[in-house]
Amino acid sequence: MSSDAEAEFRLDTRRVRRAFDRVAAGYETRAVLQRTVEAHCLARLDLVRLAPQSILDLGCGPGVAGRALLKRYRGAQVTGIDFAPAMLRVARQRRRWFSAQRFVCADAQALPLAADSVDLVFSNLTVQWCNDPAAVLAEAWRVLRPGGLFMFTSLGPDTLKELRNAWRAADGATHVSAFIDMHDLGDALGRAGFEQPVLDVERFCLTYPDVHALAADLKAIGAGNVTAGRRRQLTGRAAWSAMEAAYEPFRSDGRLPATYEVIYAHAWKPLVPRRHDPAAAQPVTFHPARRRRP
Repeated sequence: MSSDAEAEFRLDTRRVRRAFDRVAAGYETRAVLQRTVEAHCLARLDLVRLAPQSILDLGCGPGVAGRALLKRYRGAQVTGIDFAPAMLRVARQRRRWFSAQRFVCADAQALPLAADSVDLVFSNLTVQWCNDPAAVLAEAWRVLRPGGLFMFTSLGPDTLKELRNAWRAADGATHVSAFIDMHDLGDALGRAGFEQPVLDVERFCLTYPDVHALAADLKAIGAGNVTAGRRRQLTGRAAWSAMEAAYEPFRSDGRLPATYEVIYAHAWKPLVPRRHDPAAAQPVTFHPARRRRP
């Protein structure tokens, strides 16, 4: 991606934070796909041998995953970090008395945690909201103890491809974020120092009666257009109508599809950290994509 394209797709962090703050109260019930992906990611912990005492729930939102992690790992301490203050207020309200769950407002790209202090970093659909994913991976590696696990999900480049293509045909402006390819993410894990990275993709298809319903759903989960390359003025009726017309060829069985490409990934911090060499290749395991409806 060229430097101009990178600038165009760069996220406006303040707008991202405000968007999540606005939807915090109802996020847990409206974010159906996010909860589904979270459940699938949590289930993958069954496949690893791990007894963490200290867990980081990175991008914790209203704290749902953290509560599930406490049930799974009795006696563990869970720290939830999110950069949206309203999300953390909701999480604190729903925390049980005497729960071993604490919350900190911070940026995933600069964690306020000591090095080698966490056994498990769990992160659901957070990496794609960061302008510097490499910094997120580096921070996860830094705070993990040797032998610790980083398990996370992110969105791949086919996410909202129908909406992206429809807007491109309508006005050519940036309306949908760019997302990292699974293979690039696997390479980035190796460069960050992780070992045995395993990644696979699952594609979900949500359907809507019309584009207005899709837009309302995205707004309700804080996933509006927050790219730096967005148009500053309101989208005109002509551009919106052109986008609707361009979306119509995707209609199937009377419904408009919205594709989400979800990347599942996990990797380990080595017991003996290897000498950092950005050029050193690490073997990465990729699995074929699966499709499902949430």
